[in-house]
Amino acid sequence: MDEKTNFIIEIIDEHNRSGRFGGRVHTRFPPEPNGYLHIGHAKALTIDFGIAERYGGLTNLRYDDTNPVKEDTEYVDAIKEDIHWLGFDWGDREFYASDYFEQLYEMALQLIRQGQAYVDDLSADEIRAYRGTLTEAGKNSPWRERSIEENLDLFARMRAGEFPDGSRTLRAKIDMSAPNMNMRDPVMYRILHASHHRTGDAWCIYPMYDFAHGQSDSLEGITHSMCSLEYENHRPLYDWFLDQLGLFHPQQIEFARLNLTHTVMSKRKLRRLVEEKLVSGWTDPRMPTLAAMRRRGYPPEAIRSFLEAVGVAKNDSFVDVELLEHFVRDALNAQSKRRMAVLQPLKVILDNYPEGKTEFFTVSDFPQDPECKTKRQVPFCRELYIERVDFMENPVPKYFRLAIGREVRLMNAYYITATSVEKDELGKIAAVHCTYDPESRGGMSADGRKVKGTIHWVSAAHAVDAEVRLYEQLFEDKFPEDLPEGETFLDHVNKNSLTVCQAKLEPDLADAQAGESWQFVRSGYFYPDSEDSKPGKLVFNRTISLVDSWAKMQAS
Repeated sequence: MDEKTNFIIEIIDEHNRSGRFGGRVHTRFPPEPNGYLHIGHAKALTIDFGIAERYGGLTNLRYDDTNPVKEDTEYVDAIKEDIHWLGFDWGDREFYASDYFEQLYEMALQLIRQGQAYVDDLSADEIRAYRGTLTEAGKNSPWRERSIEENLDLFARMRAGEFPDGSRTLRAKIDMSAPNMNMRDPVMYRILHASHHRTGDAWCIYPMYDFAHGQSDSLEGITHSMCSLEYENHRPLYDWFLDQLGLFHPQQIEFARLNLTHTVMSKRKLRRLVEEKLVSGWTDPRMPTLAAMRRRGYPPEAIRSFLEAVGVAKNDSFVDVELLEHFVRDALNAQSKRRMAVLQPLKVILDNYPEGKTEFFTVSDFPQDPECKTKRQVPFCRELYIERVDFMENPVPKYFRLAIGREVRLMNAYYITATSVEKDELGKIAAVHCTYDPESRGGMSADGRKVKGTIHWVSAAHAVDAEVRLYEQLFEDKFPEDLPEGETFLDHVNKNSLTVCQAKLEPDLADAQAGESWQFVRSGYFYPDSEDSKPGKLVFNRTISLVDSWAKMQAS
């Protein structure tokens, strides 16, 4: 965090002035291990870790592992990798809500003994019906006035596994007419005969998030419990449990969640994309998960710069995805070496170039930087590949690239002029025959003549084959979570969000590995795929195109 202020910082500064927590700032990041972290979680963890760093405090990583049905160690490991990738560390403070299952059970017993919790036999649907509405009070369960002794006995038997799933719950006894629906006798425990990824089959009752969260914060000595705005109405319940149990009381603070255009941020919806195979998995580069962004080649510093620019607000709003892309593009421009790559290859034959000859051109890795000292040798020979779109047999007006009788510059090499074409049996152009001007070596003519078109190329004899994946927005609709009645986000999945090319690359890209980004000139920024690229099969993902839509939006 820099020295910018926001309302969370103002709250903590006031706590420090009043001495509420003795000057301590201890936060926590509490992910559920039931999926991969997405860019919205990145905002939350950046706030949690960043606020603590600002004040020289501590941050705990605590997994909210209270639902064994959806949790997996795969997600636990992925979350750790994502946090480290963004540059944060929790030291030796890795905790789990399951660490406190026994203590939480004892706290539930305490509330039963105080007459503030009861075992209910209503089904989930009945509890929902009894709850009332925003304008009508709920009504008490028939089981609400069970004796303390009966509640203690039934709760112990729930733990012992005597009852089937869904047959009973433990509920807090608060107020079924409370204006805040969360205070209408919320469920504290439910029966789930499911094996837990850490505790195995030791438990068949599991605490609800609202019961486990505040007490876990308290047990860990958390001072400031930051969460997204949807939990604002849960704060009275958070406070109620701590007050009734007489525990150390952290301060819950809510902030606006991150909403991106052309993106869904619901983990449940992301899971559906995975399960219905609309993407290849949680790490598919079209997904908004941090693992997907890492695989696609997003630099972590770009994500942090983006989140810093978005800031911390009290009201929900949407951020254009183009702003995120602007920061990614800005970071990659400074660090990505330039290379030539032909994504849709068309062969060019230089009829007057000597057969069997190879020469080399010295080319800068960062041609936009006159001080750049890193250069490479690029081979050139009689047969080349150019982009298919860089030749047009019957050029349209204002088309300045290669055409019959037209001269263009091969980047860093020679002037060439197209003379004829070869076509296959279907009438598709298979090769373009050209002549080259040997006096134009390095892309400058001896007589000073100018050409309007410059195109890139790759030597056919030295080209490296690669699969190149081009990505567009996964959702065509700008707001895929806010749609007319009868439509779902699945109706707006972009069926053209992935294009696969069989490309020809410069030879020194043969050993490219994940960890280094490259700019393919005129095409965008590309990154070797960390899952599919391997010896004998080179795969590149396009991280982002060269066009900065956000900069254009700001300039217009």
